[in-house]
Amino acid sequence: MTQYKPGPLLEQIEFPSDLRSKFDMDQLPQISDELRQYIVDVISEIGNSHFGASLGVVELTVALHYVFNTPYDQLVWDVGHQAYGHKILTGRREQFHTNRLKGGISGFPKRSESEYDTFGVGHSSTSISAALGMAVANHQKGEKNRQHIAVIGDGAMTAGLAFEGMNHAGFEKDANLLVILNDNCMSIDPNVGALKEYLTDITTSHTYNKVKDDVWKLLGKISKFGPDAQKVASKISNALKSSLLKQSNLFEALNFRYFGPVDGHDVVGLAKVLEDLKDIPGPKLLHCITMKGKGYKFSEEGNPTKWHAPGVFNKETGEIIKVVPKSPEPPKYQDVFGHTIVELAEKNPKIMGVTPAMPSGSSLTFMMEAMPDRSFDVGIAEQHAVTFSAGLATQGMIPFCNIYSSFMQRAYDQVLHDVALQNLNVVFCLDRGGLVGADGATHHGAYDLSYMRSIPNMVVSAPMNEEELRNLMFTAQQENVGPFTIRYPRGNGVMLEWKTPLKQIKIGSGRKVSAGEDVAILTIGHIGNTAQEALKELKNAGISAAHYDMRFVKPLDEILLHEVFTKFSKVITVEDGCLMGGMGSAVLEFMADNSYQANVVRIGIPDRYIHHGTQDELHAECGFDVDGIVKTVKKALNFQEKEVFIEKVG
Repeated sequence: MTQYKPGPLLEQIEFPSDLRSKFDMDQLPQISDELRQYIVDVISEIGNSHFGASLGVVELTVALHYVFNTPYDQLVWDVGHQAYGHKILTGRREQFHTNRLKGGISGFPKRSESEYDTFGVGHSSTSISAALGMAVANHQKGEKNRQHIAVIGDGAMTAGLAFEGMNHAGFEKDANLLVILNDNCMSIDPNVGALKEYLTDITTSHTYNKVKDDVWKLLGKISKFGPDAQKVASKISNALKSSLLKQSNLFEALNFRYFGPVDGHDVVGLAKVLEDLKDIPGPKLLHCITMKGKGYKFSEEGNPTKWHAPGVFNKETGEIIKVVPKSPEPPKYQDVFGHTIVELAEKNPKIMGVTPAMPSGSSLTFMMEAMPDRSFDVGIAEQHAVTFSAGLATQGMIPFCNIYSSFMQRAYDQVLHDVALQNLNVVFCLDRGGLVGADGATHHGAYDLSYMRSIPNMVVSAPMNEEELRNLMFTAQQENVGPFTIRYPRGNGVMLEWKTPLKQIKIGSGRKVSAGEDVAILTIGHIGNTAQEALKELKNAGISAAHYDMRFVKPLDEILLHEVFTKFSKVITVEDGCLMGGMGSAVLEFMADNSYQANVVRIGIPDRYIHHGTQDELHAECGFDVDGIVKTVKKALNFQEKEVFIEKVG
């Protein structure tokens, strides 16, 4: 294992108390440089991690832990992609090389991991509400000197939850809350929308900033206003903001004291500003301008999206090291979606594409390049994405709303009320269905099969391969189909020749993949390919297993299930989703409703949160890798391995 050597100052910092007690403010730039270099050194070798976001907040991280008495003062990071420097400064430097590896530290702040991780994060826009709750609780307890800081990116600010938190905070005058807006014009992809334009106006309005600073300094010297000097200054400052920006300040309209914009890479300047803000009561917002990937030449000069999570790379040359497969590989499911939606949209003018801030992750970028007027990145706003899609559908359009499975959870009410209740033809393409790997519990798409199948009018499907994904998309865009969910996993499919002719699938129809006599294995989605591998081992062991690809969780293929329960007394269900309410539960319900009796064993994600690791490691943990399926089948059949005796001769 590589021994990662910190710089001479960083080496002396185990916890933030060391940073505060051992160093003067003028040493913070060197500490920032060493911290940035340590992140580059480790992430370039271990890969499997986010990168640019943490480099962009190095100076802010150092300044925050230098000025505030963490963990007594509570620091909440929004999303958490940017918290690597925070982890290194809070007792986890020696474990940092295990970041996002199974059994290692999490890639996100996690309360069970450290007292410095005050709130578990992973999904965007939660920090303001969480920090406000902490501030109100601690004020109630009498801890009125305790500081509460929420660090939120400009991308996360586009979500309604961030606005809801600010709207409430503006009326909690006693709340000791500081919101730091980390403004770098990026989430994963470049930010879009009116808020981005507004922040750009503030950032680039040199006239406003110079006049504001000059007036504040002038009023500080005038004594004739007496105790009302600050009120007068505030009124004049607000008037300037309105006239120079041609609009009122959004944040101050929500009763926040607004400060900035400030240089987010001037660590000494940041520390001084934060010291001053500690003494100002009530809700405050500090607007910091940063650069994602700051301090690493190749990320500064290159594509910020590329350097969000680059994998292993050569830190000296900036070359991202890709493992070149020995033979051609099947495409990623997301790319099959991206190419297929363009193919469908070229023939069907009603098709529209919608994604909440994940165009590259979902591969909707292909449609955005080919048909920019028919594809929409709505920002980090899943609820809006769903209801916007519903609005499109009311006018006869067929929107393909592409959202990661774990993020769709944020828009569940909109799916129920705005789409399904009105029986609108919205196609939900849920990327990253199932266990996603190193992102861990916050990002696993464990629940969509369960929560979608409980909704009236909803069709719920999952393809076993690329051909089925294409055909399900083709089927979903037919007239008057109604709400339609297609979920598929992160990663590659199984077909090299995947661009097959498009065919309509009968909704609610499964298929028999392999015939057998001893046991029936029922699968949903890509995990069926793992079952196919297991069938080979079972055959070698003398077990004849039938395999059925259910393809739909709702409606179920009842003809197929009647066949299964008429013929087999041993049935195994396999799904890369939660067992509670999933495909296996649906099969048990069918069995009970139709008075069948069989020994049904369900394999899937158990009723607990699964933490990070590779997808293969997590599949094995949950028992639906090849070995797990084989063992389950043998156990269900009370199968005994035959012992082989070799008689010694001579």
